[in-house]
Amino acid sequence: MLLDTIKAAMFAAMKSGDSLAKEAYRTAVGEVTTEAARPGRTGSDDETAAVVKKLVKSAEETRGSLPENDDRRAGLTREIELLTAFLPKGLSEADLVAALASVHEAIKAAGNDGAATGLAVKFLKAQGIVADGKIVSAAVKALRV
Repeated sequence: MLLDTIKAAMFAAMKSGDSLAKEAYRTAVGEVTTEAARPGRTGSDDETAAVVKKLVKSAEETRGSLPENDDRRAGLTREIELLTAFLPKGLSEADLVAALASVHEAIKAAGNDGAATGLAVKFLKAQGIVADGKIVSAAVKALRV
């Protein structure tokens, strides 16, 4: 399970004395454990990945709000890299354009980019394809040209 992999990384960071990695992993383990304890949650790998993705997004937002010369930016950048390693690799824009080829005409015929993106997301979910929303939006715009 993904949680076990994160725990193993946390223990390795503890043994090596890497306090930043240890704290990043410890936070992830805590958040995942808390989420799994909620009613209706199972602690599955998908739920764990969603929590890790939320932590990465939070760190990115915090890093973006700091001035360029702030020393904390480097730590946040490393934390983002550490946590991103546990997330499934998403498809590139080119891969998504290829995956959406069969619904290209429907996307092109949609009234606006929002409706076209909605069609694309619905199609991708039906295919079991997980993709970043920003990349889906870019692929849709490329198809609508």
